[in-house]
Amino acid sequence: MGETPNLVISIVLYIIGIMLVLTAVLILLKGLGVLTTLPDYAIWALVLLSIGMGILGGIHSSRRK
Repeated sequence: MGETPNLVISIVLYIIGIMLVLTAVLILLKGLGVLTTLPDYAIWALVLLSIGMGILGGIHSSRRK
């Protein structure tokens, strides 16, 4: 039980977590009427940002142990 998780698994989990949070924020902003239209390039920028943050977070957590 004391094994460190695989690097790929932790990176994927970070990416999924970040994407879920970003999606929840976008839904909240659309529901409040603050965000009426969102261009395609902004969605792609958020997806690429979450993938990059997930990779960096996974590498950081694996090096910390």
